[in-house]
Amino acid sequence: MSHIRVTRICDDQPALREIVISRILVLLTRNLVKSLAMNAPLEPLLSDPKRLLLNLAQQQSVSALLDLIASCLSETGRIALVRIWLNQPTSSCSGCPSVEVCKTQTQCLHLVASGGRSAVSPNVEWTSTEGAFRRMPLGTRKVGRIALSGQPLEEPELTEPLPDWVARPDWVRAEGVRGFAGQPIIHRGAVLGVLAVFSRQPISEEDMGWLRMIADHAAAAITTGRAFAEIEALRKRLEQENEYLREEVTEAAAFGELIGQSAALEAVTRQIDLVAPTDSAVLILGESGTGKELVAREIHRRSKRSARPLIKVNCAAVPRELYESEFFGHAKGAFTGALRDRVGRFELAEGGTLFLDEVGEIPLELQAKLLRVLQEGELERVGEERTRRVNVRLVAATNRDLRSEAEAGRFRQDLFYRLSVFPLEVPALRKRKDDIPVLAQHFLDVSSRKVGRAQPSLTLAGVQRLQQYDWPGNVRELQHVIERAVITSTKDRLNIELPLQNKSARVAETDAESVVQTDAQIRQIEADNIRAALKAANGKVSGSGGAAELLGLKPTTLTSRIKALGITLPTRNWPGVT
Repeated sequence: MSHIRVTRICDDQPALREIVISRILVLLTRNLVKSLAMNAPLEPLLSDPKRLLLNLAQQQSVSALLDLIASCLSETGRIALVRIWLNQPTSSCSGCPSVEVCKTQTQCLHLVASGGRSAVSPNVEWTSTEGAFRRMPLGTRKVGRIALSGQPLEEPELTEPLPDWVARPDWVRAEGVRGFAGQPIIHRGAVLGVLAVFSRQPISEEDMGWLRMIADHAAAAITTGRAFAEIEALRKRLEQENEYLREEVTEAAAFGELIGQSAALEAVTRQIDLVAPTDSAVLILGESGTGKELVAREIHRRSKRSARPLIKVNCAAVPRELYESEFFGHAKGAFTGALRDRVGRFELAEGGTLFLDEVGEIPLELQAKLLRVLQEGELERVGEERTRRVNVRLVAATNRDLRSEAEAGRFRQDLFYRLSVFPLEVPALRKRKDDIPVLAQHFLDVSSRKVGRAQPSLTLAGVQRLQQYDWPGNVRELQHVIERAVITSTKDRLNIELPLQNKSARVAETDAESVVQTDAQIRQIEADNIRAALKAANGKVSGSGGAAELLGLKPTTLTSRIKALGITLPTRNWPGVT
């Protein structure tokens, strides 16, 4: 009846009828537009997902791969925000807003890529990986729950009231976010991370399928990229080891193996046999040029680590400001001139032996860091927060008295005790002159091949001359003397030239031998020599420290000579000796 009344009123009032008809048409038009908008097909969320999948397969760098995904998904503007988190070891918790939640976790989600642009402020881009959500504990918020469970969280269309997992409802409303897709990045059952997409339009089933496919391809590409990175790191490390070992072989070629037959060298060999099979630290002591590095090589060669490298650091040759970088390595950009990542000597020696030559030259301020690495087996590269574990056997060498240095405060006592678990002293060449003939012949062979000349002969007289010299430069000096002799020799006979001080002594001896002395003069020399020995022994003939011991004679022999030469023994302390 009401519509009849309205019709009658409209018939009576034509103006009112016009108004009613126009309003009805407006309502019908609005409903029709709304119906068409709801039933109209949505624009594809992704511009070219097939091209993106093909490009992912070509990436070898993980960082480039992640940036590619974030930029490609957000390039149309239909996606408000794309973010990728990767599951990585927990580090640098300082300043993290979620530190209380994940303080017991060893891994958390690290924000590694982000893309998108604000609709409210078009100049604002969301490409930074910092902010409140840069770290995400496993199991917390929507992203953490996706990573922990390995199950996706898909909301094709967000409606009011918004779900409780939406962290910032005001941001969602302001940016017109109408759909969300959170896809776990899984490879062989292991969750590598999470891909999160905030869309400005509802996400169709087709687009949701593409996002699942992109997450799966990203997992395979990330694994491949990491494998390439590891291969590249191993390749660079192998190149560094090969370069280093080539240098070491060149330097050590002249030494060969341990050479000698003296009792002193046999004692050193026995000590090497005892300590080599262990992982104990060894401190090699001895004068410069005695062959401490050769002993270190022999310890490594006879150890269970012989299949891994022996890495040498000459601590005296490292600039003071580069010690930490030399030992532990540095990250790119850690300091001026750090143009790339560098592996330190400790990492190069992984599984093998690190030889610290002239260890007494290490600055005092670095010794504490060195001690920590030796005790904990952990280090951090300069400019890097990541802690790396190392498994290295340490052998050190010095020509200093480190105990005295430690007592004087110039060397850390705790580091000294850590290094000197097994001290091993290499005797000077003057204490093993029985080895000189064998060493000289070895260096003669090596030097002749090096110089490219026929090998001259080493005569018995030449050997005797070499044995008469005290060799303050030890084995290294002997090597150089023989090499110089090979160069200067013009005939088959080796032309040995010893230093001037020894040559002068030999000239004096030759001049003395050319003077003929009478029997009385010789007896007088012998008597003076015995008196000097008695004076040095404070008049004591036999026993420890007696004149007989000093002269290398039996006490009975010395007594007979004293009587024969008419030397009077004192009844109290020798005059002048207190």
